Amino acid sequence: MWREKVGPVIGSTLFFVVAPGTFAFYLPWRLTGWRWQPPLLDGDLLRLAGVAIGLGGLLILLECFARFALQGLGTPAPLLPTQRLVVTGLYRHMRNPMYVGVTAIVFGQALLLGSLPLLEYALVVWAAFHVFVLAYEEPTLRARYGPEYAAYCAGVRRWWPRRRPWRP
Repeated sequence: MWREKVGPVIGSTLFFVVAPGTFAFYLPWRLTGWRWQPPLLDGDLLRLAGVAIGLGGLLILLECFARFALQGLGTPAPLLPTQRLVVTGLYRHMRNPMYVGVTAIVFGQALLLGSLPLLEYALVVWAAFHVFVLAYEEPTLRARYGPEYAAYCAGVRRWWPRRRPWRP
């Protein structure tokens, strides 16, 4: 049983370093050097909120990557997709928690560092994710998982979480 999970865990770990590692950590570092600026809107409370939002985003991301590897038996990478449609955990509340997690990490860093350029970058990241989801991901998942994905889309919103978990 564990042997079928080794490949997905390794693949997901590598993809985590490459994709979220680039968008959520490397590019924000390149934009800001992670230097502190005066707080946005002149509030130190926003820095604290940034820490909470960023850590929350990281936890969301880790949970989703683990779920893809261990339950879906695949990776979030489009070239190495899951064997099963993942509709458990956070995916019972929204269809794209990974993208929300990455965006939250960037947004949290923007608040923590007091960086308006990083806040703008967070908006660009979310917009790029939205276009990617509409143009590539959703059509690909519809083709791969058919009626199962259609039922999932009918019950779970793309970006705004459900209060109660969806049940297929």
